Amino acid sequence: MNEPSSLLPADNAAVMMMLLNDEQTSHILAELDPDELRRLGEKMCALGEIGPELIAEAIAGFIEKTEALGLVAHDRVGQVRTMITRAVGEVKAENLMSRIVPEAPRHSSLELARWLTADSLIPLVRDEHPQALAVLLVQLDPDIAAAVLHAQPEPAQSEIVHRIATLGPISPQALVMLEELLARRITECHGQRPFEVGGVREAAGIVNGVGKVVEKRVMGELVRRDKVLARQIEDEMFKFEHLFVLDPKSMGTLLRDVPSEVLIDSLKGISEEERDVFFRAMSSRAADGVRDEIAARGRTRLADVVIAQKEVVTIARKLAADGAIVFGSGDDDYV
Repeated sequence: MNEPSSLLPADNAAVMMMLLNDEQTSHILAELDPDELRRLGEKMCALGEIGPELIAEAIAGFIEKTEALGLVAHDRVGQVRTMITRAVGEVKAENLMSRIVPEAPRHSSLELARWLTADSLIPLVRDEHPQALAVLLVQLDPDIAAAVLHAQPEPAQSEIVHRIATLGPISPQALVMLEELLARRITECHGQRPFEVGGVREAAGIVNGVGKVVEKRVMGELVRRDKVLARQIEDEMFKFEHLFVLDPKSMGTLLRDVPSEVLIDSLKGISEEERDVFFRAMSSRAADGVRDEIAARGRTRLADVVIAQKEVVTIARKLAADGAIVFGSGDDDYV
């Protein structure tokens, strides 16, 4: 077929469509009415051989029209949000937009939900459909999501987990529905009362993740400002169960500094499986001896167990500060 000497405006539009990839073309065609779509489709099918000169002419015509029209500023934030959402999904797009345009409108109730404690969230989603709960839980921190799941009726728990595992892409409509649900429940459950967010445990969790250098500076400043609060945060940062991550070598170093009576009382408060972390750092004979001592000790007051565990933690903290034992896999890891 011979190449035409020039193109009509409709032909130019057809050429531009053929230059785009299929996804881009489909988004544009979806905005046309049936008559426009029919005419453009006919032109695209009728195109013969189009050389570089006519392609350049079509692009030049497009540039000329866009220069005259400009770009409308109306809802520019919404346009950018839509494009980023298509690229990375709704959740990531909201996070990116909060950085690009901090004052941009956001899914306020859903964003708030990501900051709530489990105790504040549970009443908001009581008796809700498993699908709505699945959509919500995948956007929460795992610990919070686990607590919310645990609070659901037992028959619903497996259904919620199944839906989470098979959820796939989350449509914008599903997020809008979840947003409306949360907004309604927030009003019903709390009215204008403030939510419980943050706290000593949350602060400890954050400080635990910043590395030793920052942790030392932050905690030093907190001690100067509020010794009681600093102590509370330190207690949350370093608990007896955190010792379970010690390797046998570090555990052996710790056990050499822990008095036998204190160790026995501290182990009375944990399961046999958890005790194995300590026993693996001992010889078989020593481990059997401690087991026998625990069995012979009989019932022990919970208060005595807590005191013993705190004493072990204090010894471990001192050894860690001296570099004698290491938590995690590197210098920046700290419990």
